[in-house]
Amino acid sequence: MIGLKRGTVKLMPHQAQWDKKAQDVIEVLKQILNDTAIDIQHIGSTAISSIHAKPILDIVVGVRELNDILPHTEALKQHGIICRGTDVSDQILLVMGDFENDTRTHHIHVVQWNGTAWNNYINFRDYLNAHPEKAMLYDACKQKLAAQFPNDRIAYTAGKEDLIDGLLKEARVWRSEHSF
Repeated sequence: MIGLKRGTVKLMPHQAQWDKKAQDVIEVLKQILNDTAIDIQHIGSTAISSIHAKPILDIVVGVRELNDILPHTEALKQHGIICRGTDVSDQILLVMGDFENDTRTHHIHVVQWNGTAWNNYINFRDYLNAHPEKAMLYDACKQKLAAQFPNDRIAYTAGKEDLIDGLLKEARVWRSEHSF
């Protein structure tokens, strides 16, 4: 199952189908964006196999310049991918889902390839996949917050910030020690 009503928080154990569904959307994005996308990857909690996640797939699209995506918005829309704009600075958010029922299935983050946001997304995912004890620490935090804020995604997200910041610092050090 994928999809969750906007603004709500419900965690599920990792589902093998998430990786397949993410790859399916990545293939569609590659066909639409061609050379505009330098790289496209599955990120977020659904890309970390040992933890619970909201059943919304996160994908990151790395581009040279954010505005490079704009000529593709109509083609994206024809595939059910809607541009939500820049909710976060230095990112353009694209979403997929059942909009009539206010449900989201995919969050697609368009960022500058190899920029801070790109590296944070990739490093966080890779670090937690490589360090199960850190993934479990993050999972415990997420589960506690999800139980506390099932209908307040803003509070849920804010509650994770300090832990994420700390894990990102560790992930940057780890990446610098393990880069080729």
